[in-house]
Amino acid sequence: MTTSDIAYTPILPEGWARPRGFSHAVVATGTKSVRIAGQIGREPAQAHIPTGTDAGTQWKIALTNLVTVLKAAGGQPTHLVALRAYVTDIAEFNAAGAAIGAAWGATLGRHFPAMTLVQVSALIDPNAKVEIEADAILP
Repeated sequence: MTTSDIAYTPILPEGWARPRGFSHAVVATGTKSVRIAGQIGREPAQAHIPTGTDAGTQWKIALTNLVTVLKAAGGQPTHLVALRAYVTDIAEFNAAGAAIGAAWGATLGRHFPAMTLVQVSALIDPNAKVEIEADAILP
C-alpha cells in the first residue's frame, strides 16, 4: 500500500500564512474511512498513566498509540486527514513544545493533517494530560 493510492491535498486560502504544524483543511479521497478513538498517553500494558508523567511524554505515547491503531486498520501516518487533541493545560502543552515537536517527527514525520487543539478540565485517566483522536482515509 502506498500513499500514491490516495489523493491528499492540504488547503491554504489565498493570502493566508502557512500554518506551523498542521493544515487548515485537507481534501482526501480514498476507499476506506477510519475513525480512531481518543488515545491517551498510557502504554498499552499499563492500567493507568504513572503520576508525574509529563505532557511531552504523554503526547508521544498517545501519538504512538494512535499510529499503532491506524496501522492495525491497514493505514499509515500519511493517511491521517484530521487530528483532534485535548489537553488539560494549554500552558503546559506550550512549554512542552520541543518534546511535542520531537514526538510528532518520530511518529508523523512531515505530515500535517487538519488539527484542532482544545483545553478540557479532565480526561478519563486522572493522570492524563493529553488525548488525541483522528480520522484517516485509506486507499
